[in-house]
Amino acid sequence: MKHLLTATAFVLAIAGTASMAGTAHAEGKLSLYHWFEYIPQDLLDKFSKEYDVDVTMDTFDSNEALLASLKAGKLGSYDLAVPGDYMVDILRQEGMLDTFTAAEMPNLGNIEDQWLNVPFDQGRKSTIPYQWGSTSFSVNRDVYQGPIDTTDIVFNPPEELKGKINVLDTSGETLTLASLHLGIPQCTSDRTQLKALNDLVMNAKQYWASFGSDIAKDVLVSGDAAVGMIWSGFSAKARAEGANVEYAFPKQGYIVWMDNVALLKDAPNRDNALKFMNFLLEPENAAAVTNYANYSAGVKGVMPFLTPEVANSPESNPPKGQKGVFVQACPEEVQVMYDAIWTNLKK
Repeated sequence: MKHLLTATAFVLAIAGTASMAGTAHAEGKLSLYHWFEYIPQDLLDKFSKEYDVDVTMDTFDSNEALLASLKAGKLGSYDLAVPGDYMVDILRQEGMLDTFTAAEMPNLGNIEDQWLNVPFDQGRKSTIPYQWGSTSFSVNRDVYQGPIDTTDIVFNPPEELKGKINVLDTSGETLTLASLHLGIPQCTSDRTQLKALNDLVMNAKQYWASFGSDIAKDVLVSGDAAVGMIWSGFSAKARAEGANVEYAFPKQGYIVWMDNVALLKDAPNRDNALKFMNFLLEPENAAAVTNYANYSAGVKGVMPFLTPEVANSPESNPPKGQKGVFVQACPEEVQVMYDAIWTNLKK
């Protein structure tokens, strides 16, 4: 969302000039650390106007990039971040999260019951739901007309698709999809299974054209990739932009995830952070994000505010009986082995 950052910086520059001239300026600030292309600017503007708060935002393209940035000294610079489910658990273990009380979050009751007592934040003490969806892959139906209900499309593709595949540049999701393909547990410490996982991705790499998360939609729209590992909402956006793609729910399984707005430790504008979290739990505001991002909100009462295209999106309606899995946060001694596989793959 570099264009948003540029626009925000311009607004802040004007605000600073106006302040020196003695005119009114915003009473507060809010600093977000967010995924790219994941929140509509007009919703930020609405919050800014309603609460008289200047909002600035930096973006990241993977959970791992978020963690690395906070570890590198950015903790204390941002009020809120938007980590995925397993990353919430990791941030808590790293001591990077603050907590809030129910009294500080009046709209806490708007969270759908299934997303209130989640394993990574029981009872919601540090986070609220942002959006949830799935991770799988989409296939260009102009290039390939065969069955796509198998992860072979990514790891052992037919001739038509070899060299035309984009894979997400996120180890958690890519290696989890590979584990599903092999039918092995996530976070396994079994050396035979780990070798099979490494062999699978290293062999499949020859069929992949690129690793890219921020380009996942664009390469499908442009035709630079005929297959793309992708988030469900990005696939819906690719279709809306004219790509003849179909999103797959493979029989081996797919990934379910939930992104969450997390209150960071040492947030410089904690009160405004809580206001923004509560603001996002209003059904109309949650629906605004869903209509923009094409995922699901995890908030009660959003349906009347959703567009028909979003409510009926095939990416948001998996076949009955098929269940997705969350990416697990591995124990540190196991994660070291997965990191080694990923580093070897990316060489």
